[in-house]
Amino acid sequence: MSQSTDVQPQMLPPTVFWRIAEDIPKRLTAILVILSLVMPICLWWIVSSWVATMPGTNSMFLPTPVQVLAAIQTLWSDGTLLKDIEFSMFRVLTGFFLAAVISIPLGTLMGTFASVRSLLEPIIGIIRYMPAPAFIPLLILYFGLDELPKILLIFIGTLFFNTLMIMDGVKFIPKELIETTYTLGGRRSQVLLQVIFPYLLPAIIDACRVNMAAAWNLVIVAELVAATEGLGKRISIAQRFLRTDEIFAGLIVIGLIGLGIDLLFRLLLRVSCRWATK
Repeated sequence: MSQSTDVQPQMLPPTVFWRIAEDIPKRLTAILVILSLVMPICLWWIVSSWVATMPGTNSMFLPTPVQVLAAIQTLWSDGTLLKDIEFSMFRVLTGFFLAAVISIPLGTLMGTFASVRSLLEPIIGIIRYMPAPAFIPLLILYFGLDELPKILLIFIGTLFFNTLMIMDGVKFIPKELIETTYTLGGRRSQVLLQVIFPYLLPAIIDACRVNMAAAWNLVIVAELVAATEGLGKRISIAQRFLRTDEIFAGLIVIGLIGLGIDLLFRLLLRVSCRWATK
């Protein structure tokens, strides 16, 4: 008799924390989210308190969370922080909106039609490797120091990445959907507007969510170079006068605003594309 060579599949031990491609319990999710916020703050508090006790060091070298919170309250109470937030938000949202208005239809067309992709992808591929901050001298030279060069910097820095990410999203649309639409008598415009674009909408929202972070990076760079208001300018002024508590305050405010925008994009995805979030 020949010995059986069948190998029994090895069962993975049951686990909750290390589930692969599966959701974890909501209670565990809440605990991990709280830990992700509490642990860095505790570590920051311990290190900053330890640095303050070292001989020859200034407490402002690494301010404690309490000192940073006090700086935020001071900047908010005198209206400085609110004004800076308004200027930075205006620049980011305006520049990113203009980029989205162009990149969404352009990326959809490039992903749908190989002819459009062949025409535009080479030049876009070249420009996207040019660092957006390198355009600052030209933007200042052509448009001065007003709001336009800052908005254009965000526009340039997000337009091409957004376009290519949306273009790549078209690749994941099942061809069966397109072929079925043609079989049922659908026209080219119907395939584009009623099949491709709705299926692509989650990828569009994700691309915008990712590239919004780049928009914030660019506005801070622009404000560091040429601005009189904005969170980036506030950080630059604080660095000049060694106000590290205000530097930390500016960074934390930027992070909180970014988190809020990210959550709004996630909510938009959940509300508008429920079929994709199940």
